[in-house]
Amino acid sequence: MATELIINKDDFETRVALMEDGKLAEIFIERDESSPRHGNIYKGKVMQVLPGIQASFIDIGWEKSAFLYAGDFYEIDALDYDFFEPGAEEPAEIENYGNGNEEESDGYVPKPKKAKKKRKGLPNIDQLIKKNQEILVQIAKEPVKTKGARVTSHISLPGRFLVYMPTSSSIGISRKIRSDAEKKRLKNIVLKYRSEGTGFIIRTAAENASEIDIERDIRFLTGLWNNIFNEQVKTKAPKLIFRDIGISLRALRDFLNKKVDKIWVDEKEEYQKIVNFLSIQSPEYIEIVELYKDKTGIQIFERFNIEKEISKALNKKVWLKSGGYIIIDHAEALTAIDVNTGKFVGKRNFEDTILKTNLEAAKEIAYQLRLRNIGGIIVIDFIDMLKEDHKEKVYRTLEDALKNDRVKTTINRITELGLVEMTRKRTGNSLSSTFLEQCPVCEGSGMVKSAHTVCFELLRAVSNHAKKTRAKKITVTVHPNVMNKLYENQKELKMLEEKINKTIDIKMQDGFYPEYFEIS
Repeated sequence: MATELIINKDDFETRVALMEDGKLAEIFIERDESSPRHGNIYKGKVMQVLPGIQASFIDIGWEKSAFLYAGDFYEIDALDYDFFEPGAEEPAEIENYGNGNEEESDGYVPKPKKAKKKRKGLPNIDQLIKKNQEILVQIAKEPVKTKGARVTSHISLPGRFLVYMPTSSSIGISRKIRSDAEKKRLKNIVLKYRSEGTGFIIRTAAENASEIDIERDIRFLTGLWNNIFNEQVKTKAPKLIFRDIGISLRALRDFLNKKVDKIWVDEKEEYQKIVNFLSIQSPEYIEIVELYKDKTGIQIFERFNIEKEISKALNKKVWLKSGGYIIIDHAEALTAIDVNTGKFVGKRNFEDTILKTNLEAAKEIAYQLRLRNIGGIIVIDFIDMLKEDHKEKVYRTLEDALKNDRVKTTINRITELGLVEMTRKRTGNSLSSTFLEQCPVCEGSGMVKSAHTVCFELLRAVSNHAKKTRAKKITVTVHPNVMNKLYENQKELKMLEEKINKTIDIKMQDGFYPEYFEIS
């Protein structure tokens, strides 16, 4: 599979597109480089301690205070947090935690079955931190809509091959590294060079890496942490201590874990920054970086058809090749996806038509979840299937398609009603929340009042207004659709004029919202 990174940098934002076989797979956008983003480290000040919800609010110098949960302060659990956004393996893919001193022959201990069990008997939050206390925290989840950032006191610094955890003594290894011999080799290298009492996660990219590469990563990350620690000692809260690298370099650091065939960059300074970064981190990739130039003036995202793909990804309806379609609806608590046969009528029988539509939809849904970065609870309403083997086939197809997703997903089997309930870990804002905002007309309902409804509301409003004025004529200004409906209801209009003993003059205004009208 051909993989390319397309990087668009201008004065307004930086956009990074991951292309797989010429198709947009993921898109990352950074608009305000100064905003609190995943990986940034702050020296914060405790503003409130709330034992009732085992949490506290931390002032990190932004309008909205950050949220620190007791479990994020008391005990690290690498299964809970996304250290690698964007692009690298999920923390759920890390296994075999230990303190590095196990006596077992393979050097590993099993991971805990459930993170929640580690949290039993946590001290109350007010026993851990106090109001006005200064504390070093890292952004674990970026601010979303009305919510402030979620932070953790357990710092993690990702490198090319490792993730450094200075507040933990655990050593973890990516599940994607299958060989037991390779796992043991890598762990022994880390144990050889790490400082006592510090932890590391060995990333997928470390597989078959040389000892020199691993040592270099350890030295770089420990040196970075020493600088951060020394800086926070002499700094007064709230203050930014460490800003993670920009979105383009983060994408390079993480996506180069898998084979990338080409990196396109359309801005000269960004191109040079990338070359300098790779010369330190991964010099073998410098030759695949190319500065995009087009004498005809075609922008890089237009050249690779990315702008069109982004626009399509913002639509609720997604057409399938067969003629069927899926509808993606976002609610506050969950995302609902409905599958329909649409224009597809099939060739054999109804059951085969349904099966083919559902199979095609399963693959498309997995792709859309990844592209749109939809997280949280997801409910998929497949077309009802009578045969159990058909249900199993659709479930397996969806399960296999989700394996391409770097973000952790949990999927339940198809119910008798044809529903699939699943979750996908939230990793930042979805595509729709980044590009779209609530409609000022419908206020998020997706619907507006019909012209018929507005027409009768207007007539009632005119009747009330007539009681307050001695004028013989009342002028109403309305949306064109409402005006047409009023003329269709001439009978009601004449009856009202006779009742109030006034003339009603109707005017049209194209710029009005469909529900808005004026009476004068």
